[in-house]
Amino acid sequence: MFRKFKKKDKRRVHLIAHYNPTASVTEQYRLIRNNLQFSSVDKEIKSVAITSPEASDGKSTTAVNLAIVLAQLGKQVLVIDTDLRKPTFHYSFSISNLDGLTSVLTKKIDLKQAISHTIIPNLDVLTSGPTPPNPSELLDSKAMENIMMELKNTYDYIVYDTPPLLVVTDAQIMANKCDGVVMVVSSGKTKKDGALKAKQLLEKANSNILGVVVNGVESKRKNSYGHYS
Repeated sequence: MFRKFKKKDKRRVHLIAHYNPTASVTEQYRLIRNNLQFSSVDKEIKSVAITSPEASDGKSTTAVNLAIVLAQLGKQVLVIDTDLRKPTFHYSFSISNLDGLTSVLTKKIDLKQAISHTIIPNLDVLTSGPTPPNPSELLDSKAMENIMMELKNTYDYIVYDTPPLLVVTDAQIMANKCDGVVMVVSSGKTKKDGALKAKQLLEKANSNILGVVVNGVESKRKNSYGHYS
């Protein structure tokens, strides 16, 4: 039985693609979605890892809103918080984090029980669960591979929000396991050498780099994200 979505949502990531579908930034998320679909011409892309070089680059906001615009196509979408060290999705969607991904990995709860419906049609969420002492080991486990395979058989798209690349190895692990990875950088914040090092880490992990989202680029229109390339 799925857990139900709670109505209060004081500390969530901005769900702008849902609450303001005509905003210019929402159109940028649709552009990312379209490019993602074009990337699926030669190889099916169902699981996507979203990461960034450092914290506060906007990866979680990108992950959630990309999932929303995918769901708006009528696709069944799941967005997962795999930042097991500093999770945010239970704030984003105002749901409990007592049970989540780590609870499933440690066999304390069934996968279906850990997944929550949201008020957004076709979009479900799986929070991180309690912070474990061994995040990298859990994400690199056979149990995680089994969960990811099961989810691919259930959802059209699964979007994984991962930790920053330059902080821990978790993002490399998830990038290797997913069909593709998108890196988010922040204009005016992310340094070139940091972005290049993050890209090298993704390449070292043998991941399929789908593109880069440049966050916070100035535009004639407010709230505009940069580009996806």
